[in-house]
Amino acid sequence: MSDHRLTNIVKSLPASIPFVAPEEHERIVGQKFSARLGANENCYGPSPKVLEAIKNLSVDIWKYPDPTAHDLKKVLANFYNIPDTNIVIGEGIDALLGYLVRLFVQVGDNVVTSNGSYPTFNYHVEGFGGQLFKCDYLDDKEDLQSLIDTASKTNAKLVYISNPNNPMGTWTRGEQIVSLLDKLPNDSLLILDEAYAEFAPDEAKVPIFLDDPRMIRFRTFSKAYGVAGARIGYGIGNEELIAEFDKIRNHFGNSLLSQVAAIAAIKDQRYLSEVVKKISLGREEIYQIAQSNGLSAIPSATNFVAIDCGKDGKFANQIMNGLLEAKLFVRKPVVAPLDRTIRVTVGRDEEIDLLKNVLPDVLKALR
Repeated sequence: MSDHRLTNIVKSLPASIPFVAPEEHERIVGQKFSARLGANENCYGPSPKVLEAIKNLSVDIWKYPDPTAHDLKKVLANFYNIPDTNIVIGEGIDALLGYLVRLFVQVGDNVVTSNGSYPTFNYHVEGFGGQLFKCDYLDDKEDLQSLIDTASKTNAKLVYISNPNNPMGTWTRGEQIVSLLDKLPNDSLLILDEAYAEFAPDEAKVPIFLDDPRMIRFRTFSKAYGVAGARIGYGIGNEELIAEFDKIRNHFGNSLLSQVAAIAAIKDQRYLSEVVKKISLGREEIYQIAQSNGLSAIPSATNFVAIDCGKDGKFANQIMNGLLEAKLFVRKPVVAPLDRTIRVTVGRDEEIDLLKNVLPDVLKALR
């Protein structure tokens, strides 16, 4: 029975969360995973300089952090050669999306996204009473024309796109995304989720337009930089829009250690380059494993690969469950036709070897 004291919006929401952690899956199946290839984490971890910075500052953990993240903003501003007033820091892209939705969405406001794309955004929109309009993918990519057409028809306040895309790993050329801006309805805001940008080819890059109030972009330290456990990310946008976040953000900001970790990470670009190269090689290995088992891999610009299992979502789910039983944690999309795939994160050599050894047996049992 629902508590009568809750808001009507909360009472209308499902009793679920968008992200079930690997640890929860382990508790459900009653065993530890031997390979953790389902959360798109950076298996190589952060730069050693990040760990050193955390260790050195750990003695100051008794202090409250700087809620303005002044030092981190300055480092990012220098990295992008932009003013720090165009940067907002938050507890990962998830939290920043939540803040943005809180700033813009009232009950009944229309929001456009892709059907099967990152679910946490939908979670926030529904939590504030927004009305979601979901556009189907086209050839495993977000359908830009459909997104714009739907936004125009519904006079949407927000339009969400991720580039590169999660869960398919595909990407859109930067100039195509830029062209969307002139097609947006008046007063619409384009949200560009660039969680996997560091892995993407140059053709996917979108120039930074600081004075354009029609777009905000979000990036994270959780993927390529390897500090997902620190929960820290940032947004870049118009100065006036960025300033609005101060009205509703967590007043104490990000933790002391997450800020110092992010600073050390962004400063070690040599390590980042090494990781990106390793991830690229790892993707190729997964492509080969898929092909050798009669499956096909969708070309990816991320640290994961969506493997097309060749049938429907039920078959892909059976493959995923077989891998889980073999102590190999992977995930899959839940919306057709994306659900015909399983999503495999690039892992360390021993994890990829486990996939290589286990997948044939799983498929043999199903065929």
